[in-house]
Amino acid sequence: MRKLIIVLAMLSAFAFASTALAAEDIKIGTTTSTADTGLLDYLEPMVLKDTGLAMRWIAVGTGKALEHGKNCDVDVLMVHAPGAEKKFIEDGFGVSRAEFMFNDFVLVGPVKDPAKIKGRGVADALKAIAAAKASFASRGDDSGTHKMEKNLWKVASLPVPDKDSWYIGVGQGMLATLRIAAERGAYTLTDRGTWIKYEAKDQGKSGLAILSEGDKALLNQYSIIQLAPKCVKIKHAAARKLEAWFVSPAGQKAIASFNLEGKQLFFPNAAK
Repeated sequence: MRKLIIVLAMLSAFAFASTALAAEDIKIGTTTSTADTGLLDYLEPMVLKDTGLAMRWIAVGTGKALEHGKNCDVDVLMVHAPGAEKKFIEDGFGVSRAEFMFNDFVLVGPVKDPAKIKGRGVADALKAIAAAKASFASRGDDSGTHKMEKNLWKVASLPVPDKDSWYIGVGQGMLATLRIAAERGAYTLTDRGTWIKYEAKDQGKSGLAILSEGDKALLNQYSIIQLAPKCVKIKHAAARKLEAWFVSPAGQKAIASFNLEGKQLFFPNAAK
């Protein structure tokens, strides 16, 4: 019986290797949250099996990902800044945008909560942080999270406080920003998926906790964008095939099944 199991395992590994060798690479410009959480690593073998596409990705902030799209450096985009995405298409760099999953943003900060924001809506929370001049760590990298943060200051009827001494422009990804927030006792905005990843490793040692959540303004929508025909050297057909998988019942089920510490990180919502 043991020999049979070993033989079957070897055959399975051989079949996967054969599929990988025959696969077509597709380069995705995406955000740090899809990579840092482990979502793309989790989906990669399913995508390969179902489509024959081997996903390769460049994980940066959404702003930089969109620049990769403008420069035709990637085959397809997977990003989360709806306003910037729509302008990208209006400006002729993309031809379509398909929403396929979401999670939400949360405001995290020191457990001691010097600005007393716990349980407040996001606008009131930001007003309280500004009034208290409590340290706030911003990604500051033109990512989807950074774009959302800047929009939330507007929702709070406040200018982005990027000239104030208590406002920390990090200029790095979400995990790095969370680490700096912990070191400086600062508040910060993060997508929930990356927070769950961080929290699972941190186990409460950082002294950070979710203090404001559940506000409708904190919705975090992810979309796939097909690039314009002027990107003549990229793989348009493969990009459409990849999108078709992500919005299919199989892709949507796979996204829903991804979890960490028993918590679902992303929620499928492709148009029916």
